[in-house]
Amino acid sequence: MSGSTPRLSPSVEDYLKTIFALTRREEVASTSALAESLGVQPSSVTGMVKRLAEEGFLEHVPYRGVHLAPRGRREALRIVRRHRILETYLSERLGFTWDDVHDEAERLEHAASDALIEAMAEALGHPSHDPHGAPIPTVAGEIDEMDFPTLAQCSVGDEVTVRAVPDEDGDDLRSMEARGLRPGARLTIASPAGRDGPVAVVVEQEGRVETTMVDPALARRILVAPRGRP
Repeated sequence: MSGSTPRLSPSVEDYLKTIFALTRREEVASTSALAESLGVQPSSVTGMVKRLAEEGFLEHVPYRGVHLAPRGRREALRIVRRHRILETYLSERLGFTWDDVHDEAERLEHAASDALIEAMAEALGHPSHDPHGAPIPTVAGEIDEMDFPTLAQCSVGDEVTVRAVPDEDGDDLRSMEARGLRPGARLTIASPAGRDGPVAVVVEQEGRVETTMVDPALARRILVAPRGRP
């Protein structure tokens, strides 16, 4: 994945990484979803998407949006790898809290050399997941599929383990930290999500058992696995 091809511009890398994230949840990334995620105007997205499609990074799905072409996927996985290794290094070696590492990694991912990223990975023992539970792509461009249900999809009585949490919002991360909602946490569903209501979960942590309520929007973004699933 590191290769010898010239580095892309930060804006192109941001587009490819964002399209990768959006198409992990949906088949395509729409112009409106890209504009919202990147904080830019839809007209700007239209121009960039056209350019990236012409350069072979993207493929259009008529009237729906775009998804990554093989070339775009390789580049997206390269930048995702950089970001998640940076997050892990900042957390494990420099003592950054998990609610701070995302923004720091965003600033560093375009500037750090490939040699530095791989030295960090070596120093960390080649980790498979970042502090928020997201899989780290390999140098060869392979990544574990996160085919897990969300907390919002669970039923009463389900016993699950948190696998991954969203990392973009520091306030959400601080709230989850305070309630023990970290990757590896053991949960039991006390009440399911209603149409617009929260999910009640029993959290087991450090010998304590506590019940907490999880906002439905957040519950739809916390990935969980049944107890015992690897």
